[in-house]
Amino acid sequence: MPFPILYFVSDIFYVVLYHIIGYRKKVVMHNLRNSFPQKTELELSILQKQFYRYFCDLFLETLKTLTISKDAMLRHCSISKESVVLLNKLATEGKSILLVMGHQGNWEWAGNTFSIVAPHQLYVIYHPLGNRHFDKLMYKMRTRFGTKLIPMKDTFKSMMRNKNELSATAFIADQTPQPQSAHWLQFLHQETPVFLGAEKIALKMNRLAMFVSVKKIKRGYYELCVNEKGILRPETFTREGAFTEAHTLLLENEILKQPETWLWTHRRWKHKKK
Repeated sequence: MPFPILYFVSDIFYVVLYHIIGYRKKVVMHNLRNSFPQKTELELSILQKQFYRYFCDLFLETLKTLTISKDAMLRHCSISKESVVLLNKLATEGKSILLVMGHQGNWEWAGNTFSIVAPHQLYVIYHPLGNRHFDKLMYKMRTRFGTKLIPMKDTFKSMMRNKNELSATAFIADQTPQPQSAHWLQFLHQETPVFLGAEKIALKMNRLAMFVSVKKIKRGYYELCVNEKGILRPETFTREGAFTEAHTLLLENEILKQPETWLWTHRRWKHKKK
C-alpha cells in the first residue's frame, strides 16, 4: 500500500475509532487529565484527537513493516548523525549497551532503523502474545531487518549467553508491573509503579545504558536519537531505584515535548500504591 493511500485509510480509521466506536476514550481522557492538570478541557480535547490520529497512523505504519524496503525505512525513520557517531565509537571500544525507551513515536520503526544502521546486534525484550497467529505476525515484523527477540522471562539468561557479542539490548520501560514487586515514583504528576529490570541487569553486568528517544518530525517521518545526555553509567547510581528514576525522568521530558505521540490508551495507572 503506497503511503498516501495508507494515510487516507488511517483518516477513515480515525473517524471510526474516535467518533463511532470511541475506543478507550474514557481511559485516554482520564490519563490526560491526571497527567496535565494545568490544561483546560478544550486543550485536553484537542490533545486527545491529536493522539487518536497518531494512534491510527501507528497501527498502519507497523503493518507496513511487512513490505517496506530498507531505503524507505531509513527515509521514514532516520537516525541522527550524532547517534551514529556515538554508536560507532562505542562499537570501536567493544562496548555492548542497554537501550531504554518508552512507547513513544514509532518504536517499532526505531528498532528496524537501529538494526539496519547500528554496528551492534539489536535484541529486544518482548512479552509473547496470547494469540499464537498474531504473535507469529509480530515476530516476523520485528525480526525482518535483523533484530532478535528475547522473551521477558529469559532476559538475563540470554544476555549472559551472548555476553561476548557486541550487542544492544532494548527495554521498553513504561510497562505496568504488579504493585507488590514495583518501584514507585512520581511520573506525570502521579504515583507510578515501574520495573527495575533494566536497572538490575545494568548493575549486574556493569553495562552502559542509553535512553532512546523517537521524535515525530511530521506525519510518517520519525527520528531516532541517542546522545551523551541520555547515557546512564551504572557505577554512578548507588541507591536502588536511582537508575530507573533517571531514565523515567528522561522519558517524561520527551512526552512533555510531544504528548500526542505517547501510548495513552495503555492503562498505565490501573494499580495504586498500598
